Amino acid sequence: MTNESFENVILELRRGVIVLAVLSQLDKEQYGYSLINGLKELGLEIDQGTLYPLLRRLESQGLLQSNWRIEADRPRRYYVLSAEGRNLLPRLKQEWIAIVSMMKKML
Repeated sequence: MTNESFENVILELRRGVIVLAVLSQLDKEQYGYSLINGLKELGLEIDQGTLYPLLRRLESQGLLQSNWRIEADRPRRYYVLSAEGRNLLPRLKQEWIAIVSMMKKML
């Protein structure tokens, strides 16, 4: 397997966890840059080109709410879980735990 092939497989694996990672961090309001930094501190690096389209998609699916605020003379869009997102997150966590358990048996 070439390095490029390996990187592509890693990207596919990461795509599956990014949604859960982002949702798990939005129980309190955050703007995009703070979310990127918080995820990085926890070990998951995500770039703006991945995060912002994901946030818009999750909001259009009804899982997030957002609002604009001006702080330090700059507008920032803050995101937080919607009621639907709060209901969905525990179910996603349970599914993730079941997947990890299954994969531990296989690996």
